[in-house]
Amino acid sequence: MREMKDSGIEWMGEIPVGWELNKIGCVYDERNVKVSDKDYAPLSVTKQGIVPQLETAAKTDNGDNRKLIKKGDFVINSRSDRRGSCGISEYDGSCSLINTVLKPRKNMCSAYYSFVFRSECFADEFYRWGTGIVDDLRSTKWSNMKNIYIPFPPLKEQHRISTYLDTTCEKIDSIIARQQEVLEKLKAYRLSVITEAVTKGLNPDVRLKDSGVEFLGEVPENWEVLKFGRCITIKSNLVPPENYYDYPQIAPDNIEKNSAKLLDHKTVKDSGVISWNHLFFKGQILYSKIRPLLNKVIIAPFDGLCSADMYPIETENNSKFIVYVILADYFSAQVGLVTENRVKMPKINQNELSGIIVAMPKLEEQQQIADYLDKKCSAIDSAIAKKQAIIKKLTAYKKSLIYEVVTGKREV
Repeated sequence: MREMKDSGIEWMGEIPVGWELNKIGCVYDERNVKVSDKDYAPLSVTKQGIVPQLETAAKTDNGDNRKLIKKGDFVINSRSDRRGSCGISEYDGSCSLINTVLKPRKNMCSAYYSFVFRSECFADEFYRWGTGIVDDLRSTKWSNMKNIYIPFPPLKEQHRISTYLDTTCEKIDSIIARQQEVLEKLKAYRLSVITEAVTKGLNPDVRLKDSGVEFLGEVPENWEVLKFGRCITIKSNLVPPENYYDYPQIAPDNIEKNSAKLLDHKTVKDSGVISWNHLFFKGQILYSKIRPLLNKVIIAPFDGLCSADMYPIETENNSKFIVYVILADYFSAQVGLVTENRVKMPKINQNELSGIIVAMPKLEEQQQIADYLDKKCSAIDSAIAKKQAIIKKLTAYKKSLIYEVVTGKREV
């Protein structure tokens, strides 16, 4: 057991005897050179590291007002809502001004400090030094960052730690990737089961007919092919939220995509989102009209308010069956078609939603299909939950390992 000492720094805790402390400003210099993205290719600072600019990245018209990045620099996003977005750049390029670019000094191992900066406890400390009124929008400038203390092991040990973590984290990431692959297959299987049941029914011997809709294909001959607006009624009951402070409030972010599950919710007062909302009632269907391909839909478990970016829906059909129809591939494909040109904020309006073509069996068969899918999806969801638990456990282990190793609590 190696001998330890108190570092005197809360986020670091104990470190090995023989290790020193240094301020970031003694290990790195800031590279604060303004350049144009015409001369230096734009790069994105992500949780996966520094990469060529992503298609989804917010673009700016002021491409001449960017920061220079040189290969080997460490870049970190200064804003707390971009927590974990950092890494060593493998490219020369440019980034937005919100990022801090660090040029490594001599006699240090940049790969070691990359792990230090990506540790959870350092991230807490980094954004604690930030400024800003709202916790998730704090920004840590170089003038403060340079004064944060970090461990400074002997150089040989820095290299040994970075080599060990490179190898070990690669193994963990490989296991997580395999689990994630299985998880995505389970989710795809769940979606295919839903789509098959709500377009073909449960009787494999039923006679089929051409629906006349490319996305829908053949459907049972006794099913009716009709517009969605004939199956549902879209309600509009916008109310001022100040009259409903104690009501539960649901927004698209509170709903898990593709699963019809409510993740969480707050009251109007606790959410702090004081804007016009729809009043909804227990049993109504709530459907997100914003970014609809995410398939965020639930059956309301209580009375409350929902975001104006959602539609409260009533139906005389089986509500669960309608939810499964909304989750089906063929439904989301049609929604995608009518919103495909709305890149920045795709929404589907009431007329477009009402015009989606669906296939509907009689009420009795709707109930049978809904019951079947409840049971089938529950079994798949159980398998999904197990994979998610494994991924969560491995991710937590990796984070703990990095922290313990970079602070010397675990010897390698």
